[in-house]
Amino acid sequence: MGVGLPVGQGGQGLGGACAGRQSFLVGSGIYDITGPAAEVGMMGYVRVDQQTEGIHQRLRSRAFVIASPCNGKRVVFVSADLGMVFQGVKQQVVERLRATFGSLYSDDNVVLSATHTHSGPGGYSHYALYNLSTFGFEPKNFEAIVNGIYQSIVRAHEHLGPGHITLAAGDLLDASRNRSAVAYQLNPPEERERYAYDTDKRMTLLRFTKDSGVEVGLINWFAVHATSMGKDYRYISGDNKGYASYLFEKAKGTRYDATGDTFVAAFAQANEGDVTPNIFGGEDGGGKDDFESTEISGRKQYERAASLYSSATTPLTGGVDYRHVYVKMDDVEVRPGFADGTARHTCPAAIGISMLAGAEDGPGVGVEGATCAAIHDVWSAFTCTTTTTPCQAEKPIVLSMGSMKPFPWSPEVLPLQLVTVGNVALVAVPFELTTMAGRRLRETVRELLAPAGVTEVVIAGLSNAYSGYVTTREEYARQEYEGASTHFGPWTLAALQQEFDMLARALREGTSLPPGPTPRDLCHQQSQLRPGVLFDDKPLWADFGDVFRDARASYARGETVRVTFWGGHPKNDLHIQGTYLRVQRRSGLLWEDVAYDWDWETKYTWRRAWCLPTLACSHVTVEWTIPQDARPGTYRILHEGDWKSGWDGRVRPYQGTSRTFTVR
Repeated sequence: MGVGLPVGQGGQGLGGACAGRQSFLVGSGIYDITGPAAEVGMMGYVRVDQQTEGIHQRLRSRAFVIASPCNGKRVVFVSADLGMVFQGVKQQVVERLRATFGSLYSDDNVVLSATHTHSGPGGYSHYALYNLSTFGFEPKNFEAIVNGIYQSIVRAHEHLGPGHITLAAGDLLDASRNRSAVAYQLNPPEERERYAYDTDKRMTLLRFTKDSGVEVGLINWFAVHATSMGKDYRYISGDNKGYASYLFEKAKGTRYDATGDTFVAAFAQANEGDVTPNIFGGEDGGGKDDFESTEISGRKQYERAASLYSSATTPLTGGVDYRHVYVKMDDVEVRPGFADGTARHTCPAAIGISMLAGAEDGPGVGVEGATCAAIHDVWSAFTCTTTTTPCQAEKPIVLSMGSMKPFPWSPEVLPLQLVTVGNVALVAVPFELTTMAGRRLRETVRELLAPAGVTEVVIAGLSNAYSGYVTTREEYARQEYEGASTHFGPWTLAALQQEFDMLARALREGTSLPPGPTPRDLCHQQSQLRPGVLFDDKPLWADFGDVFRDARASYARGETVRVTFWGGHPKNDLHIQGTYLRVQRRSGLLWEDVAYDWDWETKYTWRRAWCLPTLACSHVTVEWTIPQDARPGTYRILHEGDWKSGWDGRVRPYQGTSRTFTVR
């Protein structure tokens, strides 16, 4: 198993000509990946009734290109505001990069990682399991994501220049909690005693700076679910990690519409499988509502990152290198040394009953902990006697994705990737690893690469594809949500350790690896069950953009302005790299923009207005909560939208403006 290496890979192994070198080429890019803001199922909580109804934050792809002058190798790292990076997304992004840059970028040296927000539009997988709650494939969302990630990489490539990378790391203690502590406690006591906490509190940060002094941006990895926004939330949002990025980029003056260099702050995901931001238990993140809880969690991450950024003075030394393999994860022979002293095997993909119960920060139906060793109900008894396989051990199987025809409902040929940037190693996995699973995998890599100079090993979770969770064997036996969602059975982690042992040895020794099986491409096998916009309508006495409910004449700081317009469906035009709203302040004879639909203090809401006779009318509400530092003056709300004609099918733009109002 493995993958063929592109031209320039292989060679002397870690160190070699790059030993001690501190020079890199660095570049960053950012691009909009916000999908349809209305009537698309959201990705994360798997709830049919959770449909997009507006925008609180736009979603972004944040890309970094890092090249090593000493060996000519380069890597791309992308952190995208997505629930998951599905395999079809990676395939299409690489295909577009290949069409533009030839062999410069490939599966091998491109890492696409998701922040795991649960508040983005879904329907962008090519596998049925992940499109069930969205009623099929959503091509507009898929295209927005693929094109946005591609464009962010192109910008990072174009902005590449001589620079250096510095490292800082430290603990963030009050922003995470283990949501499956009962399973974590099943890990060996001597192993648990090695760690002060039952979640990883360490934030690892890389600071990128051009030799000219221009600040390029940062990437940090911190393990915590992006579930501050709960399962009843309907607005598109980057959740706590998206908000942390927004705060850092706002402080640095990032221009989201800029085509030149602009600062990029990526708050990337790690081994967050059993880690929740709801530190008071259940769905309680400490705020009076989801918005405040997201603000609390995001601000904690931002403030810790800001502290680390200012103290990041340890230079990365060495070059850039990478190894990548495709592995058929449902058919791995696990050697005794990586298991329990006995040869083991992974299983065809299946999920257990406890997966339906959801985790405590996204509860579903039933209870966690249903195992064949401790049957709780008739359903568990039935599944344990009729569907469970010896390979899946304690798991009462409720759905066998791996046996579905003509294609499995979730991918089984999956990418595993190991990247080194100087003395930092990124372990890119297409899974959600629990805390202890991540620790074990890091140690497997660290033992092999530390003698070659690697000092920091980071799990880059939810990377390049997605196929559920990975727990330790001990945690799996409990069958909490995470164990029930470990698709390939109890020895999945052992299989990963075995494969990454192989990757690390190849990287250390400078040897290449065979490509392994080729994953299927299902881009032409998709079904879209939900119809698009047929047409937009309005009352006879109104025009698109007319005000339905206007602003008041005057507001104080801290109050919320609400204006409702007769509008069109946001699926008509996603306004990529644009906005559906502008808050404007009068400056002499001109109006200057002070807020957009990606700003934290604004909300864009779409609602169907049931006007007769067509029932195709829309109300668009723009909200602006006036910041405490807003300048007094005269303001207005501007809405920009698009409507589709039922006569000729054309989509036309429109604009609406509120009355002017004063801010005291």
